[in-house]
Amino acid sequence: MIIQNKKIVASILFVLISCVCVAQVGGGPPTPKGGPIPVGLPIDGGVLIGVCVGLFYGAKKLLFSKDNSC
Repeated sequence: MIIQNKKIVASILFVLISCVCVAQVGGGPPTPKGGPIPVGLPIDGGVLIGVCVGLFYGAKKLLFSKDNSC
């Protein structure tokens, strides 16, 4: 099977699996026992730390890369 045929088959399978996932019956996530979640709930600090670590890592990779093509 050539590469183009593999891509077509993979695309068709992806679309079919997506349709099956959307077609699942469900009422949505269950409501929490304490009532609805209040609007404006803050994001945990772990997300902010993860973003900072990612920015630091990316800057380090950019500055200390051996191939300085910029």
